[in-house]
Amino acid sequence: MKIVANTHRAGPKLAPSAPYPSTDAARVAALLSMCPAAKETPLVDVAGLAPVAHLWVKDERARMNLGSFKALGAAYVIARHAAEASDAPGVDTLAGSTYVTASAGNHGMSVAAGARMFGAKAVVYIAETVPESFSARLKGQGAEVVRSGLDYAASMQAASDAAEENGWTLLSDSSWDGYYDLPWTLMEGYLQMASEAVDQCPEVPTHIMLQAGVGGLAGAVAAYARKAWGDAPKIVVVEPEAAPALQASIEAGSCVFADGPDSIMGRLDCKEPSLIALNGLARDADLFLTLSDEDVSGKLPDMAAAGLETTASGGAGLAVVLNDRARVELGMTEASRVLCILSETAE
Repeated sequence: MKIVANTHRAGPKLAPSAPYPSTDAARVAALLSMCPAAKETPLVDVAGLAPVAHLWVKDERARMNLGSFKALGAAYVIARHAAEASDAPGVDTLAGSTYVTASAGNHGMSVAAGARMFGAKAVVYIAETVPESFSARLKGQGAEVVRSGLDYAASMQAASDAAEENGWTLLSDSSWDGYYDLPWTLMEGYLQMASEAVDQCPEVPTHIMLQAGVGGLAGAVAAYARKAWGDAPKIVVVEPEAAPALQASIEAGSCVFADGPDSIMGRLDCKEPSLIALNGLARDADLFLTLSDEDVSGKLPDMAAAGLETTASGGAGLAVVLNDRARVELGMTEASRVLCILSETAE
């Protein structure tokens, strides 16, 4: 475990050309109100799991029947496109359009579901190492699945090449130099989860734990938490020690590539951060913490026993609160009020 204090807090951008995350939750809620599946997810208090006053867990496992918070991302972007194309968007509003992406997890499901809802085509590139079960889930949502490359980076390059060659819309959940508009809107979709949590928490949390891959979830929630609660909560970004892309970038003062071995926290195993998320978290987060695979896997049975069965990625933030050493180093006491995100269902 490594904890790095954010010396860039409330300072200038680390990626000057990239924007900060949106905080316009009302814009998201207005669009999602037209979707019957867009129901609020629960906030549960499981304080008995750790010696704190409150341990609030925002449970995203049933979000829009897609199994994770990612349902609020790519599908929201596509719904926004449909709403811009028609005053009464329907099943054929985006007919003739194709969205392409690479995915090793729930982002691809969100692209597929959003495209199917409005008559567009979804093409999802997956690496050779992605399980066939995930390929089947994508096909079940109507996506065309293409295997390409030995890892996510290679499949992402293939998706980008396909977009360029075919005139398709590349819809990534990360952002890089020159590619900001769609991932900015995608991150905006996550504000629905953040605004619900703010409304559901009976008191202001003292600590907020946010697991991160490229940083989309963490960046969006942190930005909205600062808007709603100011400087009161201590915001902690949690990454695998095998992929400390945000922590390393904070230490370097600029975006860096943080290579390492594979992690069981597969959805968080991202070696390079989203520039939008990096800007937001450099401004809004207090601490950046990395966990080993063992730190997380050892806590999953406790989560499951409490009715919070999830993956190592989905429970990484909660695993920190269940770690005695981490609680001490983060200043948690029996009076602390901690907010975590359970970001996906068990596989």
